[in-house]
Amino acid sequence: MADKSIKQPENVPGKYYVDQTCVPCNDCVKEAPNLLEYNADETHIFFKKQPSTPTEEKQAKAAMAMCPVDAIGDDGE
Repeated sequence: MADKSIKQPENVPGKYYVDQTCVPCNDCVKEAPNLLEYNADETHIFFKKQPSTPTEEKQAKAAMAMCPVDAIGDDGE
């Protein structure tokens, strides 16, 4: 389960986030390329945009479900 106390600093504010346990496997970026992005040195991924449509919400949930290390969370903010 993702830990909201160790969110990646680049995450935009909102309910979805990537925490510092991320190992950039690329699967989530493939699932939600308009929401997620690599940081500058490609050591982790972060939410560059929060979902704003039903399709994007579905993509965020799918990315969270497929994360192999459970680094994507939804804290309901």
